[in-house]
Amino acid sequence: MATIFRPASVLLNQYAEYHRDRRNIATHLIGVPIIGVGLGVLLSEPSFVVNGLAITPGWLLVALASLWFITRGALLLGLATSLIFALVMLIAHRIPTPGVVAWAGWGVGLFALGWLIQFVGHYYEGRKPAFVDDITGLLVGPMFVTLELLAPLGLFKTLLADIERHAGPTHIRDLAHPA
Repeated sequence: MATIFRPASVLLNQYAEYHRDRRNIATHLIGVPIIGVGLGVLLSEPSFVVNGLAITPGWLLVALASLWFITRGALLLGLATSLIFALVMLIAHRIPTPGVVAWAGWGVGLFALGWLIQFVGHYYEGRKPAFVDDITGLLVGPMFVTLELLAPLGLFKTLLADIERHAGPTHIRDLAHPA
């Protein structure tokens, strides 16, 4: 059984095997943050104030996930992913949810919308989502999205080259003649 504490390079190589179609990657750039916002809304309650700071299950998740991200051996990617995840949680916690119906509606609605977008991407990919084979993929997804967002700035060239050597180049899968 694979451990959750594998290095980022190993985790991202495995995750990339399920994400080579550029349309699938594009849906993840939209779907993963929407899932994060939906999850953040659902984890915005209960809220406890400690020394003037609102502590929620969502902020506890950010703290634990950030610790995991930054200890995978790619510190800059881990820090960037943690920052983006915290921003997503901040946005989620700012969505007005007066009452249980609004809270559940926003949370479940955004969470479901994000997954719907993801599944459209995996239709183009012709493969199931990575988390089906390795639940760690649920944590690797935000790292992968962060990598894809920051790569055009010239960051993570070595990591990207390693991923491409391992998983192959990105492409557009021919749906009329799938391989």
